[in-house]
Amino acid sequence: SKRKSTLEVYHKHGPCSQLVQGHSPLNHTKSLLQDESRVKWIQSQSSNGSDGLKVSAATSLPAKSGITLGTGNYIVTISLGTPKQDLTLIFDTGSPLTWTQCQPCVGSCYTQSDPIFDPSHLSSGCSRSTCLYGIQYGDQSSSVGFFATEKLTISPTDVIDNFEFGCGENNQGLFGRAAGLIGLSDDKISIVEQTATKYGKYFSYCLPSSSSSTGHLTFGKDGGASNSVSFTPLSTVPQSSQFYGISIVGISVEGNRLSIPSTVFSSGGAIIDSGTVISRLPPTAYSALRTAFRKAMANYTTAPALSILDTCYDFSKESTVTVPTITFSFAGGADINLDHNGIFYVAKASQVCLAFAANGADTDLGIYGNVQQKTFEVVYDVAGGKLGFGSKGCS
Repeated sequence: SKRKSTLEVYHKHGPCSQLVQGHSPLNHTKSLLQDESRVKWIQSQSSNGSDGLKVSAATSLPAKSGITLGTGNYIVTISLGTPKQDLTLIFDTGSPLTWTQCQPCVGSCYTQSDPIFDPSHLSSGCSRSTCLYGIQYGDQSSSVGFFATEKLTISPTDVIDNFEFGCGENNQGLFGRAAGLIGLSDDKISIVEQTATKYGKYFSYCLPSSSSSTGHLTFGKDGGASNSVSFTPLSTVPQSSQFYGISIVGISVEGNRLSIPSTVFSSGGAIIDSGTVISRLPPTAYSALRTAFRKAMANYTTAPALSILDTCYDFSKESTVTVPTITFSFAGGADINLDHNGIFYVAKASQVCLAFAANGADTDLGIYGNVQQKTFEVVYDVAGGKLGFGSKGCS
């Protein structure tokens, strides 16, 4: 399918975001702890044989326990209904369901920047008693409500009729002031599957490098991906079909491949996730990366650790900083040189940390997080079973 639709992407704490009232700075420690709870949940899913989203479709029963997943970091604006109502939503490749807060908030609604969606004008949809859902995320955030069907407007020219989404009447948690969430995982209820005939299960995004710049989320492909995109096969993650699996085969620092046995990466496997901030590596791989990185950074002043990040530097007195190159090698020959924005997590000039953390064991599921994805065109060719990375994707 040659059709495509593009949305602007902002960081939820950035100045372009409508979710920030005044200048409430991001609490880095809290953010990293939320990230940790998401990771623990994702990893528990891959080992305990959970079967993903549990949706109750029986009459007048409350929704069964939903899936637990952490919150996302990047937002886009879409419209629902006729006349259309604009909604600013977090997008998440690790979540299946798209939902928004709905009136009347019979349980509770948190404060959001857009007016809360009013489903009383819905042209179609389920009666409240028959189609209930409940979804819970790894940081204890949750949304409970009923399924509804409405017109989804992605752009003025791209309208999806009969889009199924969750109308949340009891919502709580750490969604900032976003109106809800767009689920991008490969699940029959996700937007990817619901728009499959239009966009061919193909989407891409670029996460902006800073809170003040803009990226995009694009559904469909426009004459195919450009030549500068390197592809790697999407792999399946045992028992975790809602996540996109990838195969990391090696890491290089300054062009030198680290001597990490290939079994270190294959024993736990890995996923790519837009809602996890810091990438989690097998401890054997992380210690090799950290050793080589610290050696390359030996001339710089070290700084205290920040939460889960243990390799930090004080750049407050530096006029220039030379960042060592880090290259990730994925199955199929895709070698990705991280953007310098994808190497450091900047809390402040005097505390700039290597944006990776170690898992508890080499057998734990690895996660390629959103810091490492910054500035790349990340292409999900779900139908073709492959994932692509193209540099300078936001420009």
